[in-house]
Amino acid sequence: MRRLSDAKWIGTKWRPRLATVVLAILIMVLALPLVGLFFFRLYENQLIRQTEGELIAQGAVIAAIYAQDVRDAGISPDKLGAPVEAESDDASRSDDSPYQPIEPSLDLASDYLLPTRPAGIAATTDPAFAVIGARLSGILDATQKTTLAGFRLLDPKGVVIAGRDEIGLSLGGVDEVRTALSGHYASVLRQRIPDQPPPPLYSVSRGTKVRVFVAMPVAVDGRVAGVIYLSRTPNNIVKHLYGERGKVTLAAIAMLFGTLLIALVFLRTVSRPIYALMERTRRIAAGDRDAIRPLDHHGTREMAELSAAFLDMAEKLQARSDSIQTFATHVSHELKSPLTAIQGAAELLRDSGEAMDAAERKRFSGNIVNDAGRLNLLVRRLLDLARAENLAPSGESTSLDAALALLPVDGRLAVGVEAGGTISLRISAENAAIVLANLIDNSARHGATQVLLAAATIEGKVTIAVSDDGAGISPSNRARIFEPFFTTRRESGGTGMGLGIVLALLKAHDGTIALVDSGRGTRFEISLPAA
Repeated sequence: MRRLSDAKWIGTKWRPRLATVVLAILIMVLALPLVGLFFFRLYENQLIRQTEGELIAQGAVIAAIYAQDVRDAGISPDKLGAPVEAESDDASRSDDSPYQPIEPSLDLASDYLLPTRPAGIAATTDPAFAVIGARLSGILDATQKTTLAGFRLLDPKGVVIAGRDEIGLSLGGVDEVRTALSGHYASVLRQRIPDQPPPPLYSVSRGTKVRVFVAMPVAVDGRVAGVIYLSRTPNNIVKHLYGERGKVTLAAIAMLFGTLLIALVFLRTVSRPIYALMERTRRIAAGDRDAIRPLDHHGTREMAELSAAFLDMAEKLQARSDSIQTFATHVSHELKSPLTAIQGAAELLRDSGEAMDAAERKRFSGNIVNDAGRLNLLVRRLLDLARAENLAPSGESTSLDAALALLPVDGRLAVGVEAGGTISLRISAENAAIVLANLIDNSARHGATQVLLAAATIEGKVTIAVSDDGAGISPSNRARIFEPFFTTRRESGGTGMGLGIVLALLKAHDGTIALVDSGRGTRFEISLPAA
């Protein structure tokens, strides 16, 4: 009942088909590059940090030149701005350390994206700072041609003294500039003003719409002497992809064909053999013997091994079924003969009444007793055969001498051990005695007067030779001696079950038995594992 309910549960529970699973996997593989576009932000953030680091480096150089020019110009301290504070991110560094690095800190995911930078306001420029700005303008222009960064040089009040068309305008109201004028480094992300229409791929990226702005205070005698204001649009992978759109398209086509190729290979090597094996299973279950043959196409080695194992199991089950059917036919025949004889004799005894004399009555009664005894013997031998075929090895061991000691003395013939009587065999003494008893009884029924046993160990196996001096077995019967119910001594009470029981017992202990040629009598060779 449990197995039946489990089978019903397996049949009713929903499970995806193999083709559905494969299709889902292929869709996921095909979609991975598209999903990867949404993870560009991580890479874009790294590009923004890289851009900020480059602007910091460039600004530091310009700041050093500007600070030196302020010192050389002899500008009085009262024209300078607020005190400058160190911007090092390393808390372990002291204020007296000669190294005060500024680490990039912008984060595309968390920093607020400010609107485009406000326009400058007209203001008055200090002549002393204007001279310095005019002298540095050439340096800034030359640098911009290589770095592509925008430079604005501001005085302590936030007025542009170098920076192309914004000279004389005040940027002091810009947030990052105001922070730098107070003596602190500042960097922000602002929306960029595109100078050309963005390509279609830009819609998937946030990093393509921003510009990095860095405001670095210039320190002279510990006070703000001005601000280096830099900006630049960071590099982005989307722009690169758009520029290589032809190659990207070819890659997408190649990926599509690659996915289809994977699907074709999987279909041919996995899916099709599985469905073929399922169809073959249904045919075998319906009784089609022709279905027990190898598949036309296995696909993979594992599938070939699975198919071979399945077909081997099907062949064994079919052979087992045939054996059971043949066995049932033999059993019914063997039981029918004595039952018919018993029934006939009993009916004669019943119907004859007083007309049958005592001698006839005794003869028919004897027939009934003899046939009943034969039935009883057949049933016991059938039980012995069933036990032998379903026997589980006990792991015990014995020897020929120990097994023979369990047998009663047979007055019909002499039994002797020529060699190897003490060699250990991986079989219990009781089962070994059953094997020897059947072989000895078989020899006695065929006219033998002597049975000789000899054992020897060869490569972990014990070979036992059982020879007698009887009439032997005719060539026409040699191939059938291990068939159940085959006997040439049926008149003398033979059941044809003895050698079948021997064979079943030895198989249960990983052993074998074979009839071999001999000059006289019969010779069997038994092979068993050594203990």
